[in-house]
Amino acid sequence: MKTRKQDCPERRCIVTGSVLPKEKLIRCVVSPDGLVVPDVDGKLPGRGLWLSAARDVVNTACAKNAFSRAARQKVKPMDGLADRIEALLVQRCLSLIGMMKRSGGVIYGFEKTRGWLKDGKCIVVLAARDGADDGRAKIKALSGDLPLIELFDSEELGGAVGRDHLVHMGFAPGQMAKRFQVEALRLQGFREKTNVME
Repeated sequence: MKTRKQDCPERRCIVTGSVLPKEKLIRCVVSPDGLVVPDVDGKLPGRGLWLSAARDVVNTACAKNAFSRAARQKVKPMDGLADRIEALLVQRCLSLIGMMKRSGGVIYGFEKTRGWLKDGKCIVVLAARDGADDGRAKIKALSGDLPLIELFDSEELGGAVGRDHLVHMGFAPGQMAKRFQVEALRLQGFREKTNVME
């Protein structure tokens, strides 16, 4: 029998059948009134219905009645389930940025981000997906092998640190930066034409 790592338990996706670490999946639960709702925090009561973190997988689960089969009862997914999951994941990521800012683990703006990159202080780099191509290309070149995340609009990044708009951002090493990468990888499956480069 295969033993699983205690620090990274696995679950099976009810659509693909793939067994993956929980941090790469989305948990849903059935509410008391029989509605399937997302539980991206993994804290709601009830048996988890696990899905690979991808919009097409969630949509397939809704279209093919996978939730009812997995729950062994008639249930109905909430309207706009994939959109709701995306919104919750965005909220989690932006909240983490806010927490890192308060602890001094975030730098933003092109020049400051470039400075941190040159000094080797960055572990993760963000570039707004609606930023100018030349600025994003320059940051990409400076980032080297570091993860470059382009999942958020400049307004979203700015709002996370109390600004109107931001295009470039860097994270210092730490547990919250690692947590952010996990959440960003889950979000990647719900935002089209974006990438998380590793």
